[in-house]
Amino acid sequence: MDAMHGYEGRKDELLKRLRRAEGQVRGIARMIEEDQYCIDVLTQVSAATKALETVALSLLDDHLSHCVAEAAAQGGPVAEEKLREANQAIARLVRS
Repeated sequence: MDAMHGYEGRKDELLKRLRRAEGQVRGIARMIEEDQYCIDVLTQVSAATKALETVALSLLDDHLSHCVAEAAAQGGPVAEEKLREANQAIARLVRS
């Protein structure tokens, strides 16, 4: 059996947000196909980006409070690895 992930209890909420973002991206593609005004397209890109950032931050919060917290309680190399992973994930989010 697979290990439970920190987001397990919020899976439905995350999937709902992702489906909404997916619809926004399809809408952006349609706007491009229909030669919509650049600023209007950029506004929708910003909204879709924000939706994905919200999902990412939620997953990061779950990871820190579940996976990293459990590893920190164990200590040792496992804790160090989980902290390194979390730092790398944060750095990727900040750069994007």
